[in-house]
Amino acid sequence: MKKVYIFLAEGFETIEALAPVDVLRRGGIDVVTVSITDSETVASSHKVLVKADTTFAKANLSDGDAIILPGGFPGYANLGKSAEVGQTIKNYYNSGKLVAAICGAPTVLKINEIGEGKLITCHSSVVADMVNYNYTGTATATDGNLITADGAGHSIVFGCEILRYLTNDETVTSVRGKMELK
Repeated sequence: MKKVYIFLAEGFETIEALAPVDVLRRGGIDVVTVSITDSETVASSHKVLVKADTTFAKANLSDGDAIILPGGFPGYANLGKSAEVGQTIKNYYNSGKLVAAICGAPTVLKINEIGEGKLITCHSSVVADMVNYNYTGTATATDGNLITADGAGHSIVFGCEILRYLTNDETVTSVRGKMELK
């Protein structure tokens, strides 16, 4: 079974984290939410309290197939400030594992010099920060082992693209059908 870690920082965008959790679990992926704080309870940007499965300090992240970085402010800024998050996503990316980021979270890639020159998309508010990337302006962009998405409104589509990368078109079609996504 494929395994995905989703990093939750204080101020993450609720739907950008939880929609991929839902989609991926429906598709048979083992998803583990990881608080990058000392507490398993993390507050989203809209003050929704989410109890993560574990904390960064307790997690053994070596067995994953992908890492997802939700956006939301100040969530993506908090992800970008974490040296441990940076080193982990560099290790994943450089070993060919999937790194996925949505909304403002592609800036975490920029901060850590991950995937420069690749096709990306992101929230319109951070496009100017994404120098040395090829901004597509599309809802999602996939380039090698990097998937990005533009924002909250495309969180389910983002989850489906990650599921497609980790499984196949048939699984995505099945999950979309069960969710009434035409």
